[in-house]
This record gives sequence, structure tokens and C-alpha cells, in this order.
Amino acid sequence: MKQTFFKRKIRSPKSKYKPNIQKQFFKGIVILISFSLIIIFIFGDHGILKLYRIKNERKIIQKEISELRIQKEHLKNEKVKIESDLNYIEKIAREKYKMVKPGEKIFKVLNN
Repeated sequence: MKQTFFKRKIRSPKSKYKPNIQKQFFKGIVILISFSLIIIFIFGDHGILKLYRIKNERKIIQKEISELRIQKEHLKNEKVKIESDLNYIEKIAREKYKMVKPGEKIFKVLNN
């Protein structure tokens, strides 16, 4: 019986821990790569934050465009009035440029 006892191979402690260290190293590499990809996905040039900023800028620019279109229509209408409506021209001359017809008097009202 003693012979079979000594024939058995005894594993050294180093061989027992070697696969465990390799698994930990592999897990560490996988975690590092995953973390890097998440950081790039969120903060990269084409990431979520950049996309959010671009959407906000787009909303602001679209709002400015719609306001400018409204202003453009208003100016077109005013141009047509100036070219054809004499009453409108007279109104602008009186209000904006303080012009009067011959014989009219201007009264200033003073607030006390």
C-alpha cells in the first residue's frame, strides 16, 4: 500500500493558482475594454452627449429660422404698402419723421 501512496503526483501550489490568475487577468481586460467602449459611446465625437448638444442647437436654429420667416413676410407686406398705399406712407412720415402738412400745428403734451 505504501507504493501506491507515493506514486500519486502531488500538484505544486503554483500550478493550482495559475489558471485562476489567467481568468482574473482576462476578466480585467474584458472589464477595461467594456469601460473604454462605454466612455467612448457617451463622451466621444459621435457620442450621446454630442448628439444631445446637436439636437438642442438644431431646435434653437429651427426656432430662429421660423422667426426670420415671419419677419420676412412682415417686411414684404410693409414693402407692398410703402409702394402702393399713400395713407400708409403719410402715417409713417407723420409718426416716424414728425412731418406735418402745410398749416398744421404740432402740440406737445407735457406730463407733470
